[in-house]
Amino acid sequence: MASSVEVTVTATGRKIQVPTGLFINNEFVPSADSKETIECIDPATESTICSVVAGSAKDIDLAVRAARHAFATTWGKHVTGFERSRLLNKLADLIERDAQQLAELECLNNGKPVKVARDFDIGDSVACLRYYAGFADKIVGQTIEVDNKTKVAFTRHDPIGVCGQVIPWNYPIQMWAWKVAPALACGCTIVMKPSEFTPLTALKLSELIVEAGFPPGVVNTVPSLGSVGGAALSAHPDVDKIAFTGSTVTGRKIMEAAAKSNLKKVSLELGGKSPQLIFESADLEEASKWAALGILYNTGQDCTAGSRVYVQDSIYDAFLEKLVEKAKALTIGQGFDENSGGGPVVSKVQYDKIWSYIESGKQEGAKCILGGEKRAGKGYYVDPTIFTNINPDMKIVKAEIFGPVLAVGKFKTEEEGIKLANDTSYGLGAGLHSNDASQCMRVSQALEAGTVWVNQYNLLYNNVPFGGKKQSGIGRELGSYALDEYTSVKAIHWNYGEKLDWPL
Repeated sequence: MASSVEVTVTATGRKIQVPTGLFINNEFVPSADSKETIECIDPATESTICSVVAGSAKDIDLAVRAARHAFATTWGKHVTGFERSRLLNKLADLIERDAQQLAELECLNNGKPVKVARDFDIGDSVACLRYYAGFADKIVGQTIEVDNKTKVAFTRHDPIGVCGQVIPWNYPIQMWAWKVAPALACGCTIVMKPSEFTPLTALKLSELIVEAGFPPGVVNTVPSLGSVGGAALSAHPDVDKIAFTGSTVTGRKIMEAAAKSNLKKVSLELGGKSPQLIFESADLEEASKWAALGILYNTGQDCTAGSRVYVQDSIYDAFLEKLVEKAKALTIGQGFDENSGGGPVVSKVQYDKIWSYIESGKQEGAKCILGGEKRAGKGYYVDPTIFTNINPDMKIVKAEIFGPVLAVGKFKTEEEGIKLANDTSYGLGAGLHSNDASQCMRVSQALEAGTVWVNQYNLLYNNVPFGGKKQSGIGRELGSYALDEYTSVKAIHWNYGEKLDWPL
């Protein structure tokens, strides 16, 4: 199979050379033992963009070997924090330079609007790399008093080693940066498995790894099916840590494989069914905007999507009117159209799954007050859909849909609202809208979620930790907390004065 293909972006006329091989040891190579390929589909047209090599379990093993060799020779404890920082900053500069090209490729393969990919996903990714570049020479331990006359103890935060990283298709570039940046800052090496739905930008970013000057083997990229590459990474005895973002079902399998192999460290950012509570003191105009953003950003393909909104009964009708108005104002369309605020969903699989939930909502008795009708023509488009008259047992209330489908309910008291919000097996995000400061404090503490937004929703910052509770995962990404996921604490006890009496 050719090592690269030329992809033409019809909307802009840009021609992008895209590598199609596996990226191992700073080279694009064919599979060691497989002729399988992955077809990359444009979700706006349902046409094939190109095909890339599908890695096998043997390819994963070769990538792990490359990462292990780099960790033992040119990276890990063999490179200074100053050098890691320099390379991360260089990588950020290159991504910033190529932002438009990467955004267009992301739009083709994922469907999201170019302006969103460029200004939000890629802009945030550049900032993320620079944030962790600042940490690379500041990985510090502690000096601990034991006996000032004879002994001292101190700790080292060593890089954990070879890391398998499995990223999803909803934010291909941004999730790549979230995983890569802290791992490289700490001195780890990486075997990256991008989603089989959206591997193109991960391969393009691999070219920039070489251009930035990272040694061979530090970052390796192996597109493959999750059941092949993800499973092989999770079970590999020479992988020291696995980081995964995706579904709770897959997260369980990864955790089990990690435990059965070598008890490798695991961090999981999994599913969600996140609630927003709208209290009667809230600014309804602003709250309706944030509620719309919470479910419609990225066409609802977001692990923290605010897919359940509960409104205090005294303001229910007024709020619902404003919410429908905001949802109607968003254009879901072709990603190269500057007027589009959202694009098609990523794949036929996801499209069919979302529509099965919409039909389920109708059959179970919820009232569809917006959307709920399929478009004619090509493209995996799903328009904003809002259901009312819901109950806690409906599938649209319990299951993660991962699309622009919102369930709206009502409550009378603060206690009832909190109970409804927490009635889920997930705990990734939650939001509340109120102008009562005491209520904001009470409710934010009562909501069972790793992230709680007050009078806003879905905004994340590179210096603030992110992760879930309950079945939404373990571990944290972003902020200084992410460094803990890629380091191993070693305690060193030094005796410089005590003489041991022997025998005992």
